[in-house]
Amino acid sequence: MKKDISSQQKKTFLKWFWGIFWAVIAVIAFIFIGLSQRWFGDVPMIEELENPKNKFATEIYSSDNQILGTFFMSKENRMNCTYDEFSPNLINALIATEDYRFAKHSGIDGKSVLRAMLTLGSKGGGSTLTQQTAKLILNSSEYNRKPARNILERIPQKLNEWVVAAKLEKLYSKEEIITMYFNRFDFLNNAVGIKTAAKVYFNSTPAKLTTEQAAMLVGMCQNPTQYNPISRKETTRERALNRRNVVLNQMKKYNFITAEVCDSLKQIPFDKNKYRSADHKLGLAPYLREYLRVRMTAKNPKRSNYADWQLKDYGQYYLDSLAWETDPLYGFIEKNKKSDGTKYNIYKDGLKIYTTIDSKMQQYAEEAVKQQLKELQANFFKGKQKAKNGIFPSNMKPNEIENLIKRAIKQSDRYRTMKNNGASESEIERAFNAETEMKVFSWQGEKDTVMTPRDSIIYAKSFARVGFMSMETGNGHVKAYVGGPDFSFFQYDMASVGRRQVGSTVKPFLYTLAMSEGMLPCDKTINQKITFENVDGRGTNFTPRNSSKARIGEEVTLRWGLQNSNNWITAYIMSLFPPEQMVKMMRNFGISGQIPSVVSLCMGPCEISVSEMVSAYTAFPNKGIRVTPVFVTHIEDNKGNIIATFNTNPQEVINAETSYKMLDMMQAVVNGGTGSRIRRYTSVPAAGKTGTTNDNSDGWFIGYTPQLVSGVWVGWEDRQVHFTNMAEGQGASMALPVWGLYMQKVFANPALGYSQTKSFEIPTWFNVNAGCD
Repeated sequence: MKKDISSQQKKTFLKWFWGIFWAVIAVIAFIFIGLSQRWFGDVPMIEELENPKNKFATEIYSSDNQILGTFFMSKENRMNCTYDEFSPNLINALIATEDYRFAKHSGIDGKSVLRAMLTLGSKGGGSTLTQQTAKLILNSSEYNRKPARNILERIPQKLNEWVVAAKLEKLYSKEEIITMYFNRFDFLNNAVGIKTAAKVYFNSTPAKLTTEQAAMLVGMCQNPTQYNPISRKETTRERALNRRNVVLNQMKKYNFITAEVCDSLKQIPFDKNKYRSADHKLGLAPYLREYLRVRMTAKNPKRSNYADWQLKDYGQYYLDSLAWETDPLYGFIEKNKKSDGTKYNIYKDGLKIYTTIDSKMQQYAEEAVKQQLKELQANFFKGKQKAKNGIFPSNMKPNEIENLIKRAIKQSDRYRTMKNNGASESEIERAFNAETEMKVFSWQGEKDTVMTPRDSIIYAKSFARVGFMSMETGNGHVKAYVGGPDFSFFQYDMASVGRRQVGSTVKPFLYTLAMSEGMLPCDKTINQKITFENVDGRGTNFTPRNSSKARIGEEVTLRWGLQNSNNWITAYIMSLFPPEQMVKMMRNFGISGQIPSVVSLCMGPCEISVSEMVSAYTAFPNKGIRVTPVFVTHIEDNKGNIIATFNTNPQEVINAETSYKMLDMMQAVVNGGTGSRIRRYTSVPAAGKTGTTNDNSDGWFIGYTPQLVSGVWVGWEDRQVHFTNMAEGQGASMALPVWGLYMQKVFANPALGYSQTKSFEIPTWFNVNAGCD
């Protein structure tokens, strides 16, 4: 009887055991099938894993293959990197720390899972590198998975990761999974992916990471916030260093490095000076990068989007429309489609933009700007210390100053934001007069201070601005581009966007007109005052003034007139031609903005950008052929296919003989004329022209050698802010030194390939003085 009862119990037990066992198996199978079939959502389809929607930042490269910066969406500054670009140190550190059995498992490591369960994770987690990659995919913006709030929510997430890990192992090689992991991991500080992280934390590339650098980045993979080496908290920085040393110990444990190497690497501190913020406002060529971003994403201009003053003849609407029709880079994103018919996205399609900028020359240009403006600014502040109107001229009335400040306030972001939020004028005024903590610009570095927003506007207006561009004479490649003193504080681009009166740099266009009509540099006239009568049809006369009293009443050559920027000789030439002829000549030189058809045009009242002036001057060393600026040579998609190429658009402006005459006169400018200060910096064959406008509001110098044309403008945001004396305010004092310092650095680097001995190409048969007495 007992035996029968025992047998019955045994049968019952086995029945229940196998029932529960197969039920558990069925439930697990149901869950995994359901997960794989997306019955519960969240898990990517096979097709999605085979063709992942990676969001890669657009990379901007210099002509010498240095990364200048990236265009990226918020928190998506990720640059694509391939497995063969990884340093062995990086791979070894990752394998030793995160998954030493990576090569042996198929996505889920049962041994590691069992160990994690038995030790409750005290001896390492159970997630394989493949599972961690799956987690990165599921936590990405494509799937927008919310963080688990408790273990009940975490369990299905973990199961999802197992399913995706298994799929990844079927679809990808081990090398591809490592690549995917490194490309997706967010290392904080706008450094998504290993390529960006190497640049941000070590100013390096994945291929060049040293062992201790690789260990630091791999150490961050456990928890980047907890192990952030540039955290403001000292305890976090110490934790990051200790975590790096843990990674080094793991590398020693698995024989990737020796004990001696491990001990020596632990002694190396983290070099915070190599840290480079991914902020688009920082780094080399920020003004150029922003210029490219705005230009490439421009829309087809529509009249309804422009203010009335922008619709005037040759106004902004005209300029944008012209650019849309003639410049393939303008509106590139709108004009070009991907193979699937959709538009490129400059922020997440991983384009590579190869610019013409040379990183060394760009650095030289920025250094030259800083050196000159720092000294210029000190002199300006010194001269304004006891001035009754501060930075504004003494003859400016208080109400005029107040109106200028009020206009600036209404143009500020702070004003517009408060206005859009419904603040009244009185509330806005109180806010602008309340002291506030803020960071402001100084040539000694960013400065923390307390001042009113109103005072901060005046403070910003006290700093000189600058525009600089340098391009090659033959192919139009722009080698250096600076749009202001500091992009973080002064973002308006004075190299291409801003336009200012050009002063005497306009004179070569008039002299070119004269030379093209058969006149010669050695032709003579009397250096005397000239008056243009009734210039406006209402009895107004125009008499140009001269700042120099040299050789008054004497017979001088046209060469001497341009060499010394003499306004009376310029006026004499202007009297020989109707203004419309000079306007036409300037149009031929590529000047596209508003040009007043008046006799005073010869004094340079028209507003032109630095980039247009530099392009115009290429005709002189180029035998009369003007070349347009080229900022980008080509663009590649994220697979390395070239999707666009760009070249200059050469145009004949004048014949070669006329250009030889101009070369003769413009070389005289730097050899004994208003541009002779150039010889303090270099003795190479050079030519150019200085320019200064009324009240010293604008200082210019456009100079060229046989291979490079470079232009500089220096002035203040408001024309009312300027030096009070010609000695400090003329173009030869404000702008020319930037050109000189830049060229000095360029010629000091023979690797750049610019010859110091190359002369301008003027045929031996051409006699510039033929026909003169």
